[in-house]
Amino acid sequence: MTDLEYLDRAEALLRSVESACDRINDETEADLDSQRVGGMITISFSNGSQIVVNLQKPLHEVWLAARAGGFHYRFDGQQWVDTKGQGEFFDNLSRQAAAQAGLPLAFRP
Repeated sequence: MTDLEYLDRAEALLRSVESACDRINDETEADLDSQRVGGMITISFSNGSQIVVNLQKPLHEVWLAARAGGFHYRFDGQQWVDTKGQGEFFDNLSRQAAAQAGLPLAFRP
């Protein structure tokens, strides 16, 4: 993957995360606060916990930091998958966000 291809796909992922936060706020009582600064989105929950999604441009990865730990994702040609076999980005973000919010939350591309 070229740098430009990575940036296009990674930016699309960040836009999807932002859109999902807006949708979740409209459809649930989760009250997520998402803030984007450059290649990083911080999702804050009402209990004070946070999830951070940020781009790692030199590595062509997207990193997710949650209470449960840190996860690294690479694009496999179809989706962003964990580099240690822990699944797909949006599935994991949904699990981590649901655990931190105490509500079922669904993020999707």
